[in-house]
Amino acid sequence: MYRTVICLLLCSLWSGASATDDPVPRAHYIANMGAMIERGQTKIVFDPLFRNSYGKYDRVPSKIEDALLAGVEPWDGIDAVFISHHHEDHFDPAVILKLLNAQQAIELFGPEQAVAAVRALVVDPEDNVLKRVHGLSLQEYEAAMEIEMGPLFIEAVRIPHEGWPSFHENVENLVFRITLDSETTVMHFGDAGALDEHFEIDPEHWQKRQTHFAMPPYWFFYSEEGRQILQDRIGALHSTGMHVPTKVPDDPASRSEEFQGVDLFTRPGETRTIAVTK
Repeated sequence: MYRTVICLLLCSLWSGASATDDPVPRAHYIANMGAMIERGQTKIVFDPLFRNSYGKYDRVPSKIEDALLAGVEPWDGIDAVFISHHHEDHFDPAVILKLLNAQQAIELFGPEQAVAAVRALVVDPEDNVLKRVHGLSLQEYEAAMEIEMGPLFIEAVRIPHEGWPSFHENVENLVFRITLDSETTVMHFGDAGALDEHFEIDPEHWQKRQTHFAMPPYWFFYSEEGRQILQDRIGALHSTGMHVPTKVPDDPASRSEEFQGVDLFTRPGETRTIAVTK
């Protein structure tokens, strides 16, 4: 399948330092589907700031949100923010705009549905922040979009939201695969449904490069089909489940059978070291 390759102007103008300070890659859990990936000085975040937990998911702790907005270590020097879709438990446009104004090196990527909500809050059409807001227009079953930006190689595919086709049929949900410094590749699913009919459309895409760390929503571990997608389609070296309801115990030994032997993010602020070899 043909793919769209975009090289942002930043590709040629990038002046960031190379990731030489502690290049061991790590994932930091923020809340729900929110996470930061860091490899030395290269940092990206997914679905980091939202306001609605629907009474069942983790909220972003005020300590983490304040540190993000203030650029306090380790939440400083973020290169890019990725939004999977425009739902209130993943994305609040006003807070994201506040983050973009606070950390002015951040580039924002997301589906047009989400990005349009950020643009709508910008009063001045000449505001520089608009140059850092990138809407990705992808249709279901369309080939992956590829973007090169400094130390990041970004790939995005639209995969229908969980509940499709009965629910959320028109939600633009993006699955991002990001490679940092040509060394570490991570995948964020947003709220993708665990149906192989959506992943089998382009098997070459999923196998094109090794994913070292995958972040699927927890329901991928509920069904045989979801587990097979993770194992056979994605083939990540490690997968950590996210979007976990707060009723799921932090203690792995106390969890229900389907979560036995499964790694889950359940405590905001916890981290994982990302291995790039088996």
